[in-house]
Amino acid sequence: MTMKSIVLLIGASASLLPQSLGFAPLLQPSQQSHRNNPSPTTTSSLQMSSESEDDASALRIMVNGMPGPMATAAAEACLRKGLSLSPVAMTGPDVEPSTITVTDDVTGTSADVRLIPASDDGRAEILSSLAGIREAAGKENVLAIDYTHPSAVNANAIFYAENDLPFVMGTTGGDRDKLMEDMVSRKAFAVIAPNMGKQIVAMQAGLEDLAVKFPSAFAGYKLEVTESHQKTKADTSGTAKAVIASLKELSDDPFDLEEDIEMLRDDESSLAFGVSEDALNSGHAFHTYTLTSADGSVQFELKHNVEGRNVYAEGTADGVRYLASKVASGVEGKVFSMIDVLQAGALE
Repeated sequence: MTMKSIVLLIGASASLLPQSLGFAPLLQPSQQSHRNNPSPTTTSSLQMSSESEDDASALRIMVNGMPGPMATAAAEACLRKGLSLSPVAMTGPDVEPSTITVTDDVTGTSADVRLIPASDDGRAEILSSLAGIREAAGKENVLAIDYTHPSAVNANAIFYAENDLPFVMGTTGGDRDKLMEDMVSRKAFAVIAPNMGKQIVAMQAGLEDLAVKFPSAFAGYKLEVTESHQKTKADTSGTAKAVIASLKELSDDPFDLEEDIEMLRDDESSLAFGVSEDALNSGHAFHTYTLTSADGSVQFELKHNVEGRNVYAEGTADGVRYLASKVASGVEGKVFSMIDVLQAGALE
């Protein structure tokens, strides 16, 4: 019998940026200068507060993880969508304190942000700084985005929750079960997801729905997964883990997340996998999932290939706007997913 191959390919390309840095949940107060140039109006289906969505600039977004490029890209996307940045943010414990200027090249909007290394000595100053920002902007208008390091995920989330700071957790890794348990028990406002890209989130939602409606539809099929990321990525792809969970429900394959994912982290293998040379170190996420019938006569292949980080940064900014609307609505704290954001029509 002739081999049949059915391929779904989702590709995205964005401006290329280097890898993020690692952090612990601490910051210090400092000063910011925020300069807004005229920029196009961004429309959205969400209301950020009881005022019109033109008041999105009233939000102050603390983007933790700069000057790591994923955090920087998220900060630029926030400016692009009319949000204001917090004048302080945390950076890695080994990074020198500094003030950087974040500039969105599309709108020309820029903001100065003081980066404070995470340290045990900074905790009191962090809370003092946060109190000052809240006094100026309103407590409900101050939120955080986390693109730090897998090793800091759980501690950072607890810090945000215990200080009533709503946050979008873009950092993957850490103990995800404990992360969810800790946030639910604290009734924290958060958006937590393994992927922030609109189209990939839609794909994940579709696969979850298929797994519920048609469990074991691919019974007997063998699942194989290959994923390539830049060499500095510290953990297995969270997106891959989420997609695999749905594919396992569809196939009944005893796939082992720790043993069976083929992770490519060297240039030669990534190039052979289709990654462009420019994206080898500056940022890419190439994933291929293959389901093959027991006799090898039928094969299904799912791909999503991304170079750069803009697709994730844009989704992150949409996620924090969505979270701000939930905080302003007066509902009880809850952990949302990017599928919630997508279903609300909040991903532009």
